Amino acid sequence: MLELNGPTLPRRSRRTAALLATGAAVTATLLGVSSVPAHAVPTAAVAHAKSAAAPDISVANVKAHLNQLQSIATANGGNRAHGRSGYKASIDYVKGKLDAAGFTTTVQQFTSNGAVGYNLIADWPGGDANHVVFAGAHLDSVSRGAGINDNGSGSAGILEAALTVAKQGYKPDKHLRFAWWGAEELGLVGSQNYVRQLPATERQKIDAYLNFDMIGSPNPGYFVYDDDTKLEGVFKDFFATRNIQTEIETEGDGRSDHAPFKNAGVAVGGLFSGADYTKTASQAAKWGGTAGQPFDRCYHSSCDTTANINDTALDNNSDAIAHAIWTLSGGSTTPGGKIFESKSAVAIPDAGAAVESPITVSGVTGNAPKALKAGVDIKHSYRGDLVVDLVGPSNRSYRLKDSSSNDSAANVVATYTVDASAEPANGTWKLRVQDVAAQDTGSINGWKLTF
Repeated sequence: MLELNGPTLPRRSRRTAALLATGAAVTATLLGVSSVPAHAVPTAAVAHAKSAAAPDISVANVKAHLNQLQSIATANGGNRAHGRSGYKASIDYVKGKLDAAGFTTTVQQFTSNGAVGYNLIADWPGGDANHVVFAGAHLDSVSRGAGINDNGSGSAGILEAALTVAKQGYKPDKHLRFAWWGAEELGLVGSQNYVRQLPATERQKIDAYLNFDMIGSPNPGYFVYDDDTKLEGVFKDFFATRNIQTEIETEGDGRSDHAPFKNAGVAVGGLFSGADYTKTASQAAKWGGTAGQPFDRCYHSSCDTTANINDTALDNNSDAIAHAIWTLSGGSTTPGGKIFESKSAVAIPDAGAAVESPITVSGVTGNAPKALKAGVDIKHSYRGDLVVDLVGPSNRSYRLKDSSSNDSAANVVATYTVDASAEPANGTWKLRVQDVAAQDTGSINGWKLTF
């Protein structure tokens, strides 16, 4: 993050943030035990109902990136600053990871203080190019240190989120773009250069720019940008699921790479774990840590090394990054592109015995995924009568839907997410459906599994 005495933009006034209502559940996760229901919702009833749930980001992987950035700094005079060899080596490290994962990368050059600087832009193939979800972080450090929290942490967090997009085979509805900015510490130079060169028609395609500058502070706070109510709500909803209270971010207003985007009319959001402001007693009561001490006592100092990271904050914020990217971009996860489908119709007897529709899965390595997708198309005049289970090759039953006298609508057209990681992937899977009450009829029209 830019120093307070560096070039800054006007500070926003504080305001009371408007909380968004918690979004409807997109998919349900079953814990893998018999008779526990999944809380799935018919896809027709919920906006973005086909969206995949955000994965857990491996904090060990994020820390591995930080270790690499520390090694780069150590080998290059102790820093990764603009115009120095450590910064170029940092760009090369991140680019190599992204290229290997299948991203389309572009290195944008600019000049500042007589030295060449670099922005790295990475696009994930696919998604609607007219609707872009964009995550960024500055990669440069100050010249006094390795810059592991500021801002190796944000850079490593979005790098691992991007690599997880590739690992998961994520297919977003919107186009995903990531950026690692240069010369932020000299006055947001890299991001300003990018926005200035971007045609107005391209700026208008960016639905959201998300900025992550310092997410692993050793005496951390949980601060959320309040520049856009919708984006603020996405992050607050995530932290609410972990019982973590947040505060509006004010310390970094105008001091990081979201500012050029905001000034160009792009909706911006982001996270921050605190720099050299002092943690209050009330904040320590909420978040732990030490009152009366800075959030990051090593801010812009030589001690900003891998020892200057709070693992819990880094983990929570990295997961929040993924939550925002998956939530805002929509789409589905189809690792390996393996889809198995049955289109055979099976009649469901009225108030009768359960019927089953089988699918044989083959050619998938190992166990089923933790987020196995079961897409169901059942035609029925009163779906409240129906009990629906997925039965794995081990004959374990996973409850997808219970009967309910309060559910008088017709048909079950839904996608359920099941933790089936204890099941072998290959073998016979069955959709089991039973009509438990009289007077209504229907059939299984078809169903599919996505691995």
